[in-house]
Amino acid sequence: MLALFFMPFNNCTKCFLGMLYGKIMTIRFERREVLMKIIVGLGNPGKPYEHTRHNIGFDVIDALAEKWGTPLTNSKFNGMYTTVHRPEGKVLLVKPLTYMNLSGECVGPLMDYFDIEVEDLIVIYDDLDLETGKLRLRQKGSAGGHNGIKSLIQHLGTQEFNRIRVGINRPPAGMKVADYVLAKFSKEDQVLMQDAIVNSVNAVEASLSKPFLDVMNHFNASK
Repeated sequence: MLALFFMPFNNCTKCFLGMLYGKIMTIRFERREVLMKIIVGLGNPGKPYEHTRHNIGFDVIDALAEKWGTPLTNSKFNGMYTTVHRPEGKVLLVKPLTYMNLSGECVGPLMDYFDIEVEDLIVIYDDLDLETGKLRLRQKGSAGGHNGIKSLIQHLGTQEFNRIRVGINRPPAGMKVADYVLAKFSKEDQVLMQDAIVNSVNAVEASLSKPFLDVMNHFNASK
C-alpha cells in the first residue's frame, strides 16, 4: 500500500490527478457562483416585535420578498431565507431569528455554508443617529452602539461590510432607548418609514448591478 505513494508519476497518473484537480476546482467555482449577494435585514422574531423601530430591517426584507414574489420559506442556522433568481444573478434574502443581539450567530454560518464573501453582504438595520426615514449607506464602520452590528462584526471578523442604515431618530426626553426601539412608529412616522422602505428596496436593487460605492454616493446625496 505504501508503495503507491512512492511510485513515480507516469503520464496516466498525471492525467488522472489533473482531471481530479480540475473537477474539484469546478465544483468549488460552481458552489461559489450559486449566490451573488446576501441581503440581511436585522430585527427580532415574534409578533410583539413586528413593525417596531428595531425591526425596520425585517420590514425591508419583507418588502423585497413581496416585490420579487419569493416568500422566506427556508430555514437554516436559526434564520429564515429565500433564494431569488434575478436577472443580475442569485440573491439570498435573510432574516436572522436569533434575536437582534445574536444576529452574527445566524449570518456568519450561513455565509460560510453558501461560501459567500463579505463583499457580497448588505445589512439593513435601524439607526438612532439618523432622522426618521433618512437613509445612510456605508461600506464599513464600527457598531455605533448597535448590538446586532456588534454581533456581526464579532462573527465575521471584520467591520468592512456594506450597510443600509435607516434612521429612526432618538427617543424623546425621559424615554429609555430600549423602550423606544421596541415601540411601533407613530402615524406620522409610518409615512416616512414607508418611503424609507421603498428607498431601501431601490438601493438594494441598484446594488445588484452597480458597485456599492456608486449606489452609496447616489443615495447619500439624495434629500
